[in-house]
Amino acid sequence: MEVEKKLAEMGLLLPPAPTPVANYVPAVQAGNLLFVSGHGPALVKDGKIQYIRGKLGKDLTVEQGYDAAKQVMLNILQSIKGVIGDLDKVRRIVKVLGFVNCTEDFPDQPKVINGASDLLVALYGERGRHARSAVG
Repeated sequence: MEVEKKLAEMGLLLPPAPTPVANYVPAVQAGNLLFVSGHGPALVKDGKIQYIRGKLGKDLTVEQGYDAAKQVMLNILQSIKGVIGDLDKVRRIVKVLGFVNCTEDFPDQPKVINGASDLLVALYGERGRHARSAVG
């Protein structure tokens, strides 16, 4: 449980498992690969599920977007744990695809998605370095 130990040392907790909002599952394992569905920035605060809402470049700062991307990755990690049981079993993060809700002229999608990428590298080291797309 090294990954969860690192999360605790960082002051982070895995949230409750997300509930799909349509007809899909949060993650599917096929052989040695795990395919993860899209996740949002839901978080539990005072026992209630809340969402980080707003547009980057209008309502939210890059820093707030970075934190939201980190929260999304925590939600994803919970879904991964739900399928494979132990986050230490992850051998490699291959690809991250981040969608940023932003204004048309917002240029910093990569800085926002760094919230997810930085967390993966902090938890997994070189195994957490990945190919990535950040789309607005």
